[in-house]
Amino acid sequence: MKTRIREILKQYWGYEEFRSLQEDIILSVLEGRDTLALMPTGGGKSITYQVPALLKEGICLVITPLIALMKDQVEELQKRGIDAAAIYTGLDSRQAESIIHKAMAGRIRFLYVSPERLASEYFRRYLKQMSLSLLAVDEAHCISQWGYDFRPSYLRIAEIRDHFPKVPVLALTATATPRVAADIQQHLKFAVPHVLSKSFRRENISYVVRKANDKLGELLHILSSVPQSAIVYVRKRATAEELTRFLQAKGISADFYHAGLTSFQREQKQNAWKRGEVPVIVATNAFGMGIDKPDVRMVVHFDIPDSPEAYFQEAGRAGRDGQKAYAVLLYNEASLTALKKRIEQGFPDKKYIRQIYRLLGDFFGVEEGSGNGKAFEFDPEYFVKIYQLELMPVLSAIKVLQVAGYLECTTEVHARSQISFLVMRDQLYKIPMETVLQERLIEYILRNYPGIFVQYAYVDEEGLAEKLGCSRQEVYNCLLLLARRRIISYIPGNDRPYVVYHQPRVPASYLHIGKEAYEDRKKAYADKVESMVGYIESEYACRQLYLMDYFGQAEKEVCGICDLCLGQKKLHRGNGRKIEEKILTLLEKKDFEIRELLHEFEESGKEVTERIRNLLDEGKICYKSPTVLGLWK
Repeated sequence: MKTRIREILKQYWGYEEFRSLQEDIILSVLEGRDTLALMPTGGGKSITYQVPALLKEGICLVITPLIALMKDQVEELQKRGIDAAAIYTGLDSRQAESIIHKAMAGRIRFLYVSPERLASEYFRRYLKQMSLSLLAVDEAHCISQWGYDFRPSYLRIAEIRDHFPKVPVLALTATATPRVAADIQQHLKFAVPHVLSKSFRRENISYVVRKANDKLGELLHILSSVPQSAIVYVRKRATAEELTRFLQAKGISADFYHAGLTSFQREQKQNAWKRGEVPVIVATNAFGMGIDKPDVRMVVHFDIPDSPEAYFQEAGRAGRDGQKAYAVLLYNEASLTALKKRIEQGFPDKKYIRQIYRLLGDFFGVEEGSGNGKAFEFDPEYFVKIYQLELMPVLSAIKVLQVAGYLECTTEVHARSQISFLVMRDQLYKIPMETVLQERLIEYILRNYPGIFVQYAYVDEEGLAEKLGCSRQEVYNCLLLLARRRIISYIPGNDRPYVVYHQPRVPASYLHIGKEAYEDRKKAYADKVESMVGYIESEYACRQLYLMDYFGQAEKEVCGICDLCLGQKKLHRGNGRKIEEKILTLLEKKDFEIRELLHEFEESGKEVTERIRNLLDEGKICYKSPTVLGLWK
């Protein structure tokens, strides 16, 4: 079996050998064992399900919340001649149906979907008719309420297993404490607990924590010192935009990225950064997951993350090529205070949560006793403006309501782009088109969208671009120009979230917010914040060891390159010079027996002996007899 999987690796990926732990995971999957694989960011997780799936009959269903990862993985597999497809937010319904039918016919080896897709009865009905070989769950920590990014939609994965009892599951994550690892296995119904873990040690990353009253000045200094590919993480969208303007004004090529942008804008910015056209991207945590850029030399956290898991995941995007990289966290007393306040912000009191539930119902016009299964487009900024609320507590309240099972906030229900003609067919033929692309686009729409003169039709700009042999941007611009000329009405799609009701609306006073949805999660979150404060104020010998200890990996060897390790080395060198100076001063007065000389120092005998050897090597002192030292004269 080992020979065969290495042949697959060589045939499709061109590698001779697997990375550490990859082979063990693959063999475990091929043995039919449910497996939880803990591998740090950049450890090559995708290979661990792609290789065994190519040896098994049927479809590998990959569940991931990351659309960027879906697209990248599908593209990479297709380049290697492997049939793969993804169903994700914004995909044209006809394309989604075509993919589902191909999967049912066994013409796809890999099918990528989001966990929210599993809530669709339509999808689940056809899924049961597919022949699955493997169930791969990426970002598996999202299934645990003790994880840092809990998503209730992940809990539906266990329901799939009931229909495919003989199909093994491979759960993958870069960050899981022992408690979270146990939770993942329980919720995914592992037949037998089985964890394969790679050391979280990243030998090439220098972890640095820097206290800076002037964080802007410090950031500018850091990015000027390492003028290469970098990510700067912030918490708020406004901060991302303001910081970008500041850096641009100081001559640094930078752009911003956050969830408030359209999917097309995000894709443009992401691609420009990946190509190196814009070296610095200032982003919220919406950026980076599933993006494989190996040469990131610097990850700077301008704001403090909520947990060591989030920090480790984001910092781990540096240096995936194995070359020296830096993960720098900037803080001051104000940011530490703000971090501690997030506990209350993340868990507003239950009276407030009930108020938000009531206001959401009023906002969407949902009457008590109705709404079950209905989805409503949700603009959080508009909602808080209308009711004069603060955004973060509102989002936190919705998260609690989500965990309690009342509703869900998701982007999986998508408002796709729509077009309709504003002119009649006979008028259309009399209007001169300004470009060849306009003519071809109109012709394609007329041929493929019947009824478009009397009603709106959903369109997919990316699909149109593929059919017409041009870029998505060109199609988008063309549609805008036709709309400005009043030839068509064009409503671009958006990625705004939707609120989906999982239960009929009840009176707010009837809401049951249980201990597991509130008190337990608040305590777990407070523990994570405390661990993050501990990392910043650490008196450990090494930043890397602190993180590894947090994830349950007990090691003793320091990294030697973090700020704490380098500080110890500097201190050791300074202390060493003082010891040497004292040795020389004592020997100027008289010769000393080695044992007698050691008694003159408070430092350890090992440390003083090391300094004696150094002075002997430099020829500053010598042996007057086998046990007596004196100055060299």
